[in-house]
Amino acid sequence: MKKIGIAVLAGTALLLFVGFGPPDVVHKTSSPEFCVTCHAMADQHDAWQKSALHRHLKCVDCHLPNNNKVNHLVWKSIDGTKDLVMNTLGMIGDPIGISGHGAGVAQANCVRCHGHMASHVNTTERNCWSCHRRVSHRVAPMETRLIELQ
Repeated sequence: MKKIGIAVLAGTALLLFVGFGPPDVVHKTSSPEFCVTCHAMADQHDAWQKSALHRHLKCVDCHLPNNNKVNHLVWKSIDGTKDLVMNTLGMIGDPIGISGHGAGVAQANCVRCHGHMASHVNTTERNCWSCHRRVSHRVAPMETRLIELQ
């Protein structure tokens, strides 16, 4: 009985460590600077930095569920593990695209933040970035040149 108690306690401690990590690990791994270090996201990060649009946000504000803390942390773990494996094994596509699940998450976050404007638009039949193309982190060469001149 004592061994079972120790095993449960050790398992709980391990789950808490894995779920919340050392101090500040969740915060540090949520920064755009962290995201760009291990992903082939240089172009997307560059476009995000050069655009005033959403520059005050972090990647996780749009790309992870933000409807509750548990859902956010669960998907942060799932997506982070997937990204780590795919990056390590060289399985990242070129160009990088968003998955169906990721698109649903991003769309939900657009509507969550811009609900007052989005209420006038049918957001179930098309993604916000089908009209707001700069949100997809692609800056046309001429647009880049104009931004740099400002």
